[in-house]
Amino acid sequence: MDISLAKLPWYAQIGAFVVLGVGAVAAFYVYYEMPARVEMATRETQLKALGNDIALGLTTAKQLPEFRTQVGELEAKLINLRAVLPEEKDAADLLRRMQTVAAQSSLTIKGFKPSPTVTKQLHAEWPIALELDGTYHNLAIFFDRVGKFTRIINISGLDVKGRDKPDPNSTMLATCVATTFVLLEKGAPPAPGANPAAMPAAPKKAA
Repeated sequence: MDISLAKLPWYAQIGAFVVLGVGAVAAFYVYYEMPARVEMATRETQLKALGNDIALGLTTAKQLPEFRTQVGELEAKLINLRAVLPEEKDAADLLRRMQTVAAQSSLTIKGFKPSPTVTKQLHAEWPIALELDGTYHNLAIFFDRVGKFTRIINISGLDVKGRDKPDPNSTMLATCVATTFVLLEKGAPPAPGANPAAMPAAPKKAA
């Protein structure tokens, strides 16, 4: 059956053109306009996120000198902390220095007994029981010299007893606990019950 728009009444022709026009507009909207709008919305979201990232980057860049200053201050504090808290590998040397100071103070170390470590979050405490033989004056000199160490050594539990038969170089016996604080390397605790050093031989009393 041959159907021609020209054979239709004028109002039917207009209706047909309207229907075709609406269909074309609808097809354009569905296949072109809607995807374009979705893509535009996606790009606007990405652009907004990118703008936020740029703003954050600019803010961070402005704060960079302050951050560098803070890092420098923290590094300086860490250097100072390492100066007063020796790392594990330096503990034996530090204890030998204590014995040297005892000898220089004319004291004899009768007993030297490291105890198990007490591990904290960033450091370990190593108490060492000491038994010292000498005079009251030389004991005071020893404590004064230990107090001037760059690295921290705390003296506690001091007990001093006078000798029943003193001589010029030995009038008392003193016991105490010397505790040194050791910076844990990378936060790793020492082996449980580890001693800072094996008991070295007691030095001879200085003349």
